[in-house]
Amino acid sequence: MATAKKKAVRRAKKGERIRQVAAIPFRLSEDGGLEVLLVTSRTTKRFIVPKGWPVKGKSGRKAAMVEAQEEAGVLGKALKQPAGTYSYWKRMATGFVRVDVVVYLLEVTEEMADWQEAANRQRAWLPSADAALLIDEPELSTLLRDLTIPAAVQA
Repeated sequence: MATAKKKAVRRAKKGERIRQVAAIPFRLSEDGGLEVLLVTSRTTKRFIVPKGWPVKGKSGRKAAMVEAQEEAGVLGKALKQPAGTYSYWKRMATGFVRVDVVVYLLEVTEEMADWQEAANRQRAWLPSADAALLIDEPELSTLLRDLTIPAAVQA
């Protein structure tokens, strides 16, 4: 996605807001509790959700599914409506840029033993309230803490 990143940097330099898409992979535990999957970032090793740049010709939901597969090694069904949004400061070679992220819930159906970024990331399944405590971005932390799964998914 190098070209998407370059375009985003150019837009940011002009003062435009740039955006990304993210997935919150989730599952229901055996006791019916909600668990979410976090991954570590490649550089700082902080816990984050899988996220990346929009992909030309793909919806935000589909792009978020690709990011979850590449960064967390999970496959599943993304819900059509975004779960929410958050903003953060992204570290780039030229400095920091403000990024708005649209977040989609991804109901995990398969967890791969080996995936594209397995060598660079760790992943952890956690109750959403615990995951919220590990996230540095306040808006994303709140989103995770208050996360509810639509009743249609739980049925």
